[in-house]
Order: sequence, then structure tokens, then C-alpha cells
Amino acid sequence: MTAEYNHPTISEDEKIIRPTKVEVDLNTLKNNFNLIKQLASPSKVNIVLKANAYGHGLVRVAKLLQEIGADYLSVAVVEEGILLRKAGIKMPILVLGGVWGNQVPLFINYDLHITASSLEKVKQINEISTQLKKKAKVHIKIDTGMERIGVHYYNSDKFLEAVYKCENVLVEGIYSHFANADSTDLTHTKLQLERFNESLQFFDKNSIETPIRHIANSGAMLQMSETYFDMVRPGILFYGVYPSKDLPRVIDVKPALTWKSLVVYFKVIKPGHPVGYGLTWQSNKNIRAVTVPVGYGDGYLRSMSHKAKVLLNKKLYHVIGSISMDQIIVNIEDNSAYNGDEVFLLGSDGTNSITAEDLAEWAGTIPYEILTNINTRVPRIYK
Repeated sequence: MTAEYNHPTISEDEKIIRPTKVEVDLNTLKNNFNLIKQLASPSKVNIVLKANAYGHGLVRVAKLLQEIGADYLSVAVVEEGILLRKAGIKMPILVLGGVWGNQVPLFINYDLHITASSLEKVKQINEISTQLKKKAKVHIKIDTGMERIGVHYYNSDKFLEAVYKCENVLVEGIYSHFANADSTDLTHTKLQLERFNESLQFFDKNSIETPIRHIANSGAMLQMSETYFDMVRPGILFYGVYPSKDLPRVIDVKPALTWKSLVVYFKVIKPGHPVGYGLTWQSNKNIRAVTVPVGYGDGYLRSMSHKAKVLLNKKLYHVIGSISMDQIIVNIEDNSAYNGDEVFLLGSDGTNSITAEDLAEWAGTIPYEILTNINTRVPRIYK
């Protein structure tokens, strides 16, 4: 196993003793990738590595994908792309987010693909790339119904005409993003697909070679094979989590991430003695409880207070009281536990499991937020 510690001030001794950690199974990620590639074939596969690879560790996951032959990577911001280039990643990298003008030289110098989302931005990109005497690689973003970034589909012809007049802009791809592809009601998704296809007619009408077309995210991959085009962009599916509990389990991906900690304190709490900040929980009888060094400062969300459970010695136990920044208290009822006993916050102990969906339900959110909120002060251990 190898470890990646993102906290810049942690000493070697502290790395060893930090009891709260995330374990990432690289073989599971590899298997998930192969299943996705098989499903999408012959389309290219572009794995989305936003937000520290959905909590799994940006650089290490990117290195795995480079080793196993992924076609493309996507990140959210230019800083993520630069970090990957400095780590030796040679694959094509698309930055999905918007771009500021002063960032354009960074994209060009680090060979990062730019999302071209407006005529003003494209002209700026062309001007800067001309000054640098280099070609800027772009993917045209068409807004088909998300209303986030991108040129509206009904203005796409004029936009594309202008783009192809820019001598130092190289169009590598054209894409859009679904707003509701993880729903069982695909009405809006099908409308977006129809609008995307309308925009793509520009290339045939003008006898221009069509660049890489991509629109399928995880939800669309599971429900609409007609969205695959030349490339698919799975995100959460690659990490072994389905984007919605209602979607068909088309491929048997597995979660690759396990979040663990250790018992660091045992106590007996008497009846009528409130627990934690705000004194929001108390028992009417003696209970045994343990303290675990994890909290909302690690991404163990405070909104899970009074709802969350952990796995300890093959049993599920409730977290009691308000979740603190760095610690939680667990009611182990009449059972025993000892300092150093392993606690599963997310993952399987071989008997029971706690999923990202479970944590999301307790927090009143979605699995995406659970994974991406695991703080970088939590070390990632790679198996």
C-alpha cells in the first residue's frame, strides 16, 4: 500500500499516527474502468477527476488511468490540470469550467483543453494564442438546457462559424451537459439530446470534419446508449457509486473508497448527562460510548447529527449528540470496545456496510457531496 498526504504541515510521525484515513482500492477502480469501457465501446472514455477525483485523490487516480489506457481526463479548474501535468500526466486533459482571460496562457503552456463557452472568450483565446505562437485546443460548449455555461443551442451556428475563423484555435471537441440524466423521467434529457444533435448539423452543412462529440455523463450512460457519440464522460460511476438509486444497475461497479478511523476513548455516560455541543442528546439509562476522531472538519457532515451510524466490531451503532469539528461520540449500548478498535465510517467490514448513499440520506444531500467533502487532511492510502 502507498499513502498520499495532502496536508503540507503534517510531520512524518503524524502521518503514521493519524487514525482517520481513506483507503482507495486501485484494483476496484481499474475494474470499474474496464466495465465502463466495455459498455461504451467503441466510444472513447473520458474520466472526470473533479474535486480531488471525487475524494479519491487526484494525482494517484490520474496515474492509474494513464497506466491502464484511458483516453481522456476532465477536471473542473485549470489548477487541477496544471497539477496533473506537473505530476507527469501526458493524456489529453479537458478543463470543464469557465476560463478567465489571464488564465489562457496557462492552458496553452500546459497543453490543457479549454472549454470555449462564448464568442468573447474564443476571440480572447485566439488573440493570446497568436501572441504565444501556439495553437489553443478547445472544446465547444453548447448549452442545451442546463443554463450554466455554454452558447445556447439556438445560437450555435453563428458561434461555430466565428470559431472556425480563428486561425490559432484548434477545435478538438464539442459537448454539452445533461441537467437531469439521473432521473427516471427522461423528457428533458431527450430534449437536450435533440438540441445537441441540431447543433451538430453545422458540420455536415458546412463540410467541416466533426470534432469529438460528447454529452453522456454517468446517468446517461446507464439509460441512453444513443448519447455515447464519440466519447463518454463518467464521473461518479467510475468510483463505484450510482448517480441515483432509481437507475438500472447496468454494470456491476463497486465502491473503491473506504473511510475508517479508530476508537480513541471509552466511557460510561450516566442518565441525564447530555452529550456534545448544544446538549442535544441524553439517555435515560447508563450507556457505554466511545469517541472517534473524525468530524465535520474532515467532511463528516454535521447535518448527519442524530442520524449517522458507524460500524464497530461487526455491528452498526448510532452517532449521538451533535457532530463536532474533529470528533464524534458513538453509543455502543451495553457492548464493549477498546482504544484502537477499527471504526468504519464508509465502506464494508465484510459483514455489514455503510454506503455513500447512506451518508447522503442521513445528511439530506447526494452521494457526490459526501465523497467530495472528505477533507484533504484525511490521508489517502492506496491498496
